[in-house]
Amino acid sequence: MRVRRATSAAAVTAVLLATACGVQAGSDDTGDAGDTSPAGADRSSGAASSSPDGSGTPATPGPTEGTTSGQVVPADFAVPAPGPRTEPVGLADIMITSDETLSDDFVQQIRGLDGVQAVATISLANVAMENKVYNVAAVDAASYRLFTEARSADFQEQWDRVAGGEAAVDEDLAKKIPLDADGNVRLGDGPASLVHVGAWAPQVERIDVVVNDKRGEALGFVPDNALLVYTGQASPESLRKPIDRLVAGTLSIQNLDAVARYGLDVDAVQSVRPIGSFADAVGVFNYTDIGGGRIAPDPAWVSSHIVTETVPILGSVTCNKYLMPQLRAALTEVVSLGLADEINPGEYAGCYYPRYIAGSTTLSNHSFGLALDLNVPGNQRGTVGEMDRGVVAIFKRWGFAWGGDWNYTDPMHFELDRIVAPG
Repeated sequence: MRVRRATSAAAVTAVLLATACGVQAGSDDTGDAGDTSPAGADRSSGAASSSPDGSGTPATPGPTEGTTSGQVVPADFAVPAPGPRTEPVGLADIMITSDETLSDDFVQQIRGLDGVQAVATISLANVAMENKVYNVAAVDAASYRLFTEARSADFQEQWDRVAGGEAAVDEDLAKKIPLDADGNVRLGDGPASLVHVGAWAPQVERIDVVVNDKRGEALGFVPDNALLVYTGQASPESLRKPIDRLVAGTLSIQNLDAVARYGLDVDAVQSVRPIGSFADAVGVFNYTDIGGGRIAPDPAWVSSHIVTETVPILGSVTCNKYLMPQLRAALTEVVSLGLADEINPGEYAGCYYPRYIAGSTTLSNHSFGLALDLNVPGNQRGTVGEMDRGVVAIFKRWGFAWGGDWNYTDPMHFELDRIVAPG
């Protein structure tokens, strides 16, 4: 039995971002949850169709209902908008991910397996925001939408907004993902990174944020490094061995049906491929779940990225080697400005912890050794905390973000935000 979120008209409807103050109802469910793809259907080539008026002109967001007042999305990131859905939908059952672009030959081999009804390539990367790692997909809306719930697939304005350069975010994150006052989410660095959220709606399992391919290219995504697979009436588990034989242990295979049931496919090797300022500090992070909220990172990654060194005030610490120069520089400045007593080494709670955020299957920057917790007793989550603001200012100068600035505060927490090379 497959377990998925409800797709009936009585379910919570997809919503558009109305203003910085909240959201409003969007489209009712007009799709048929019973739609399935014909055997052999091919969705991997689904180039975006012309705009709804047939002109082929890229969608240009304007002051339409649901758009934050005054928000302008640069035309540089717009692509032709897809028209209304005409093909059947089928929830993605399997996701295959790679460090590199998947070859056409490999995609054809997966499509040809018995039980595979449809496939579509997407570009998949990760962004860390406020100590949580989010999965971001750059997609062709016309093909990707066919692997979502029917009510999301038929939420036309969502796909017009994505084509126009905005982002669609999974509805479960409506009150969780960090946005600025104008309703923008920051995905990495550079001029393409600040993206307005145009819609909240169900996405494919394990995908949190969706943008169009053009935006993904500007953000530095590896193109077409992931494949969505719809198995129709066949059990996803029955495809596991045939797919394993094709990938020969080199790619990650996730049973999204298991993810929907249990929150994680424990049989899969999970991968994180960050974009943004500290992408080099993480590279490709592969890990497996070992139970009890813990993970086992690839030993080769640990050997090449995690080091133990001595720094001022704290003494011996174990962190990501890319973090160490900035941490040492920040603490050296804390000492030179006479603020060393503001950091209690006995209340330091560590840096490198390969585990999930408590009660979830989401990784934090501690998993990569890119965050540290200071003066823990007096700086609990949800409080203003007691962290000396002079210390905070020094850490910010040295490229750290401070959890005390977040909507749900975490004033003990400092994490790498940008690379700053000590002079």
